[in-house]
Amino acid sequence: MTKNNVALLGATGSIGRSATVVLSCYKERFNVPLVAARSSIKELAACAKELNSAMALTTDKAFYSELSAALPQGTAALSGMEKLIEVVSSDQVDTVLCAIIGTAGIRPVLAAIEAGKTIALASKEVMVSAGELVNAALKANPQARLIPVDSEHSGVFQSLAGRAKNEVETIILTASGGPFRTWSAERIASATLAEALNHPTWSMGKKITIDSASMMNKALELVEARYLFEEYNAKLDVLVHPQSAVHALIELTDGSLIAQCAITDMKLPIAYALTYPERVTLPAAKLSLAEMGKLEFFAPDRKRFPAFDFAYAAVESGGTLPCAMNAANEVAVERFCAGEITFGSIYRIIDKVMSDWHNEPQKSLEQLDAADAEARSKAREVKL
Repeated sequence: MTKNNVALLGATGSIGRSATVVLSCYKERFNVPLVAARSSIKELAACAKELNSAMALTTDKAFYSELSAALPQGTAALSGMEKLIEVVSSDQVDTVLCAIIGTAGIRPVLAAIEAGKTIALASKEVMVSAGELVNAALKANPQARLIPVDSEHSGVFQSLAGRAKNEVETIILTASGGPFRTWSAERIASATLAEALNHPTWSMGKKITIDSASMMNKALELVEARYLFEEYNAKLDVLVHPQSAVHALIELTDGSLIAQCAITDMKLPIAYALTYPERVTLPAAKLSLAEMGKLEFFAPDRKRFPAFDFAYAAVESGGTLPCAMNAANEVAVERFCAGEITFGSIYRIIDKVMSDWHNEPQKSLEQLDAADAEARSKAREVKL
């Protein structure tokens, strides 16, 4: 079997750690020439050792010396975004698993597409902020392939297998509802950081967990789905599903529903993206619907969770507005974590930035960089 050479970007985050387990389980299938992260240097060095990587890279050059000293013999230390782009574009890499937090994944993903690689994409901000550019790049280079890793988008991807484009009426993502699913709007508005971080289902990083509490995570995923599955021209919807057993559904034109169900373990969608169209057996529990007993579904309350209004506005308008939404949310979450604003003010900041936004079609990375910077500046300036 010819090994798949995988570059693991964002190796020290929650997705990166799960990917390391998958890659370690199937060393006969995968070679991992590169692991990359911004910081968490000890964890990055440990990952490089575990995966026997030839290269480990920090995107922040300030960490280069620390990384060089921490790596095992035989692993080269690299630094900087330009070097990362050079490696993922090279013949040393077949597949790029991008789990970089935020918009920093856009450049390496576009470079990998230009080089004709397979991209296993876990960084939702790439498609949210630059979906038009990414899809244009994929059309320009049909050799490249993008496979979603987010559990919901992987569920859609799996449900769509073998379906004609004109058969698909609606793409439906599910949401656990987060820790505030049953809370009143007043209680949500005054939620503490500890309460926002107390997710009932998933164990994730701080920013994603807060996004789940505000439902902005689902708003971002709706925009991501709009670009990932653009060719189907389907309607987009969300169902709140507290058990998190059904990750996504598609509704066909005859009213049939096709659902993808599995336990809440990110190793499954990661493995599927890396081995597609094959499937492998993983050391993970399996979902027992009999033991679960019941599955519940609710329409989201858009009055208590205005994130959905933001999402549909971004989906309808496209252009640079989704980029502005994402940037405003990131700043708002930062301000909340710093104790500067209340939880409810996250929504007010995003609404203010989006309402005042001068939208235009996506044209270039430079344009998106400028839009991102402008939206962040506006979000920091919002007085509450």
